[in-house]
Amino acid sequence: MRCPTNTLQVFQSRVDLLPGALPQHFVQICNICATNCTAFDIHLSCGWFASANLINPRQFRRLRFNDCLVNDGKELEAGGCLSFTYAETYPYPLAVSSIKCK
Repeated sequence: MRCPTNTLQVFQSRVDLLPGALPQHFVQICNICATNCTAFDIHLSCGWFASANLINPRQFRRLRFNDCLVNDGKELEAGGCLSFTYAETYPYPLAVSSIKCK
């Protein structure tokens, strides 16, 4: 079942500098579904997303240009959040592009 993209909230903020003055950006992706739906197969538009620090690919990875997979495609329960930090000069615009719910 497809569900509205506003089922998820993507929050991003600059948090710190890595040694060498490379900015770090904190990302939190939360399932805010009002009907207690479980989200899965979550994809974000992400451009050419890359990071100078390692991100667990099970949490977040770029599959191809402008297509990043969240949580290895697995479920994110209602009220659940996933977060990671990446390092890059400028923040990437991240937005939900597709999602399935049950």
